[in-house]
Amino acid sequence: MKKIADYTTDYPRWDKSMKKTHKILIPDMLSWHMLIVREILKLEGYDAEVLKNDGSAVIDEGLKHVHNDTCYPCLCIVGQYIDALKSGKYDLEHTALLITQTGGGCRASNYMSLVKKAINAEYPQVPVVSVNFSGLEKDSSFHLTLRLLIKLLYSGFYSDSIMWCYNQTKPYEVEEGSADKVRDDCVAFVVKQFAEGKYKNVKAINEKIIKTFASVKLSGERKVKVGIVGEIYVKYAKLGNNHLEEFLLSENCEPVVPALMDFVLYCIINVVNDRKFYGHGAFKAFAYKLVYNHLHKIQLKIIKQFEKDGSFSPIHDFEHLRKCADRVLNQGVKMGEGWLIPAEMSALAETGIQNIVCAQPFGCLPNHIAGKGAIRTLKNIYKDENIVAVDYDPSATKVNQENRIKLMLATARENLEKS
Repeated sequence: MKKIADYTTDYPRWDKSMKKTHKILIPDMLSWHMLIVREILKLEGYDAEVLKNDGSAVIDEGLKHVHNDTCYPCLCIVGQYIDALKSGKYDLEHTALLITQTGGGCRASNYMSLVKKAINAEYPQVPVVSVNFSGLEKDSSFHLTLRLLIKLLYSGFYSDSIMWCYNQTKPYEVEEGSADKVRDDCVAFVVKQFAEGKYKNVKAINEKIIKTFASVKLSGERKVKVGIVGEIYVKYAKLGNNHLEEFLLSENCEPVVPALMDFVLYCIINVVNDRKFYGHGAFKAFAYKLVYNHLHKIQLKIIKQFEKDGSFSPIHDFEHLRKCADRVLNQGVKMGEGWLIPAEMSALAETGIQNIVCAQPFGCLPNHIAGKGAIRTLKNIYKDENIVAVDYDPSATKVNQENRIKLMLATARENLEKS
């Protein structure tokens, strides 16, 4: 009979020596951004692979190993891990799993014990390693150097620009596949800049991204624009949202996905706000404020580039997002994605994107309150805002989810014809 490890004490721990011997499997949490993150990790000497297994088999594995009352992203991540380990593609004696933890008040910060228990039940030899900035899981933390952290932050800006330009190009491309080719070219270009140590040249790199996408010949037709907001996993992960962006493209729409760096800035500024609202440590708030100011300065530089070129609408200024949030929720409401969700819906409405899918996973109470719960207030402020809240969970069928979105799109098309 197979021995199941005591996941609280008796489980394999990641250490630095495993960098040379182990392949690291990463769940596809950020389907856009992981394209560059994976390559950065490889440049740093890690054998990293982003999991692309998908479909009902993955969800079924998650249901077998995680209680169905646990939030949906955890179920997806565990299912993707187990399904991959069962595939026979990997040497289980030399494979590790990586997961991020925000350290906030949502369940994601507590995934580690759930993941360890699930993995140890099947594969007690496979270590699980945590990436976090909150002192969690000190004995199994990924060795994130300052240099690597800085690289990942810069990669976030470039990945956002590629995603932002792609979504404004793909629906209108005259030659099918041209936007995909340009996307691949831009990813390769950015990775090359990291390999050559030129990744901090934001102006040159972002200018190259914009001009490369601007070279794609577009049809110029008008299409319904649909914003995607919500909990970070189902907002970005194809597995979590049933390929929502692809579905919107198939419906002849332009998906508008806010930048990931907005979430990063949200997490940072919340620490600063903790000092203001709750009297937390002054030094920590001061340090985080310095980091925030630096990253926000980079964001403003990128916005100016978009505005100067004129080919694409610019990403949102995070300080404007904070002002948008204040119209709906106090910035002290920070559990989960908290005030960021209504802030993004408000900012989208102000830029003419009235149609919004608010993606919410089962088991995420904070985001149901800050997302679905804020819709009425937002509609009172923006009379034409057309929002549909869509729940993603193992019992909800893709057909039902898409039908709810199609109802929203029917109204959106009527409004487009009238305008």
